[in-house]
Amino acid sequence: MEATEAQARHAGTDTAPYPSRRSLANAIRILAMDAVEAANSGHPGMPMGMADIAEVLVNDYLRFNPANPHWVDRDRLIVSNGHGCMLQYALLHLTGYDLPLDEIRNFRQLHSATPGHPEYGLTPGVETTTGPLGQGLANAVGFALAEAALAAEFNRDDGAIVDHWTWCFAGDGCLMEGISHEACSLAGHLGLGKLVVFYDDNGISIDGEVAGWFSDDTPARFEAYGWQVVRDVDGHDADAIVAAIETARGDTTRPTLICCRTVIGWGAPNKQGTEGVHGAALGAAEIAAARARLEWSDETPFAIPTAIYDAWDHRARGTAVETTWRERYERYAQAHPELASEFTRRQEGALPEDWHKHLMRHLHHVQAEAGSDTASRKSSKAMIEFFAPRLPELFGGSADLSGSNGTDWGGHIAIGAPAYRGNYLHYGVREFAMTAMANGLALHGGYIPFTATFLTFSDYARNAVRMAALMGVRQILVYTHDSIGLGEDGATHQSVEHVSSLRLIPNLDVWRPADDVETIAAWTAAIERADGPSALALSRQDLPHLERDVPTAENIFRGGYVIHEPAGEPEALIIATGSEVAPAIAAAGDLATRGRAVRVVSMPCLDVFETQEAAYRASVLPGRIRVRVAVEAGVSALWRHYVGPYGRVLGIDRFGESAPGPELYRHFGLTRADIGSAVEALLESGTA
Repeated sequence: MEATEAQARHAGTDTAPYPSRRSLANAIRILAMDAVEAANSGHPGMPMGMADIAEVLVNDYLRFNPANPHWVDRDRLIVSNGHGCMLQYALLHLTGYDLPLDEIRNFRQLHSATPGHPEYGLTPGVETTTGPLGQGLANAVGFALAEAALAAEFNRDDGAIVDHWTWCFAGDGCLMEGISHEACSLAGHLGLGKLVVFYDDNGISIDGEVAGWFSDDTPARFEAYGWQVVRDVDGHDADAIVAAIETARGDTTRPTLICCRTVIGWGAPNKQGTEGVHGAALGAAEIAAARARLEWSDETPFAIPTAIYDAWDHRARGTAVETTWRERYERYAQAHPELASEFTRRQEGALPEDWHKHLMRHLHHVQAEAGSDTASRKSSKAMIEFFAPRLPELFGGSADLSGSNGTDWGGHIAIGAPAYRGNYLHYGVREFAMTAMANGLALHGGYIPFTATFLTFSDYARNAVRMAALMGVRQILVYTHDSIGLGEDGATHQSVEHVSSLRLIPNLDVWRPADDVETIAAWTAAIERADGPSALALSRQDLPHLERDVPTAENIFRGGYVIHEPAGEPEALIIATGSEVAPAIAAAGDLATRGRAVRVVSMPCLDVFETQEAAYRASVLPGRIRVRVAVEAGVSALWRHYVGPYGRVLGIDRFGESAPGPELYRHFGLTRADIGSAVEALLESGTA
């Protein structure tokens, strides 16, 4: 809706009386404080403090359709200060999304659609999961980048089918978190002018007045980033909020920060403006006092007058806005049928036709070749070179390590303002923001993002990795230099705990491929997986091409498989991943010359292997074989599950050293001779 139309309605020029802006905002306050009170848990202060801002934004500017939460050209609203989620739930309920009042009453209860923080995929209209402060803000930067890039790729002079805004609510906590510095610096550099952030400057956090620990000149900070900043906006004055938004919309060359001075818990006469309203229910007496202050005559919890529901209802308006866009899209499709078809395919998340068959032919071709010793990071780059031209939605990037990560494939085009035509972003040394922004890219739709850094720096990004897994979004995390094998950089750069720690994150598939063929399979699985992220742990050092037949190669996709079978019935088995598979096979060969029959299992992805049917898992790791040695250049704890009480794990339960890679493998006892000796010692001990 245009602002002038909304202002006319709120001025009472319609034929029927129309509720005041303050009455509409107070409906948010009533629902928020009643829901928190019923749950005896939650944060009423932010919803009550930002209600006036939300009312203006949603009723005057936000383009959306409650009947179709997934309409592709809707505006995106991200509530980064997600503890104030009752603000968002109240908006969704009031405007007509499928979020009935019973769900508001069940706030924070088991299996309700109104959990304690907004969760993507659970509540219609929630664009991303926000809880860890600052990540929603970084997600919003990714959403805005996706809009700009898709518009540059698909819009034409005779038809703009991508034309929407990204709006974000953020608080002091979001701006204290380091991720806000990373993401907002990059947003300013990119000139993402259709990103608008409302800073809820209420001066209060859980510990009290933030002046005791947060004295940044926030407006100056964002101006230094290259943002347009609207200072000193009264967050309870609708006219001032409208003027600020108009200023933001008037400059599409820079993102905008609107600094809104608000009173946390506005309307609660005895607690507003204090930490007491931040994260606890108001209590019956204060709620009664707040109702009186707000001139809300009905004391019935959750009761909203019909006139206010009618005024908030956006279903008819939303349908009209989407219909107008669909008519424009039909004209676009007639003029540009191929572009329209490609746009639809990508928005639906479908892969190109015959995609899997194409990649399997490539896998079989590479397997059939003799191959040469190649680092899996280089095998990864070769794979990207192969499929990227066939996958235009691929959007890559690295945290200042493009060459080292092998992500700068020949067809990559670095994106930037003002054209935004490209498929690659140089994120700079911003691992956390990179990963969270890529979550926003994936959530927006139209792109399959991958991000890259050294595996040891995944620690910087870890919480955004966790959020990708929690939301089930398709992001591919390329982590190179995966072990002590990187050599002389030493313990700071040598990942020993990282692969295992990433495996502990639910719904994250962690692949550690052993050669070029397993790398192809890992990339294929990651791209074809639509319900969560995948991490690829890749070597710096060269790995040999391993021999397999076609059925064996196809078993890579099961996460674990028999890569070497002895001539006779196996009496022992070795389980290995990544760079340790080749020496494990060599050790089995050495043992064969001494009459020992040893099976070797490559386990590139434990997460996928554990999803296989029990019969398959038992066929790979038969219970009757009790002599087992697991080998991985990392911490040993997770492998004890696979070797059992009679087995042994060859790993590294300490930090690394600075020395050439081969010397380190000898130092830590991970050579073919060490593996063979461990197996033989178990066999001779009578364990079998």
